[in-house]
Amino acid sequence: MLAKKSFTLSGHRTSVALETEFWSVLEQSAHQTGTTLSGLVARIDGSRGERALASALRLYALAANKP
Repeated sequence: MLAKKSFTLSGHRTSVALETEFWSVLEQSAHQTGTTLSGLVARIDGSRGERALASALRLYALAANKP
């Protein structure tokens, strides 16, 4: 199931829909690095290049979830 969350990135509001499992990994990663989910999303957004934000977030979550 997709869950939509909204963020302000570079002064603009945007919404991202991801599966709840991806949001869980991203929230856990944010907590472990001492930042907010918004802060983590902003950091990923700043380094994603031409990739869509949802894709960049999924790839980050996959990499963060590797043993």
